[in-house]
Amino acid sequence: MATRLFRREEQRATAASGAGFTPAQRAGGLGGAPLAPPSPMTVFSDLVELRTQERVQFVDVTELVAERVRRSGVGHGLVCVQSRHTTTAVIVNENEPLLIEDAKRMLERLAPRNALYGHNELHRRRDAAPDESRNGDAHCRALLLGSSETLAVVGGALQLGRWQRVLLVELDGPRPRTVSVVVIGLPR
Repeated sequence: MATRLFRREEQRATAASGAGFTPAQRAGGLGGAPLAPPSPMTVFSDLVELRTQERVQFVDVTELVAERVRRSGVGHGLVCVQSRHTTTAVIVNENEPLLIEDAKRMLERLAPRNALYGHNELHRRRDAAPDESRNGDAHCRALLLGSSETLAVVGGALQLGRWQRVLLVELDGPRPRTVSVVVIGLPR
């Protein structure tokens, strides 16, 4: 409730000058408080390239993301971290070795590497290259984990809890991988 009240007060204070508003907005028309004038937004994007070392690997990319946030010039906004591959995932979790091993075992239980996957039956697929890997398990695991995470940026810094880390999860390595980092928000 306090947040909503503060927002309305902020909108009214911004609207007091009348700059950037139609007469209906200045009068509080169109169903509510006047709208704030558009703010200049900063958008920063970068591609991070790395090479994984194992078939299933959790790679901590937190510092890479935090550095992009710092370089972006965004004070308050969002950062989206997205894998550009169908056999990797991006997650937020603790980077603790025993937990990582637990997660690997969980993924193997949910999508076993040696199970039967139609995707691995290359003779049934029209577009399969002869040297394509049999990686149906990696695709299914990526479906379970997701390809991106969006996080808050406040005061020019990535907002994570004490144990939270941004992890790229390799599910079909080792191979080169690319992660997209987009930061959008109000400038510092």
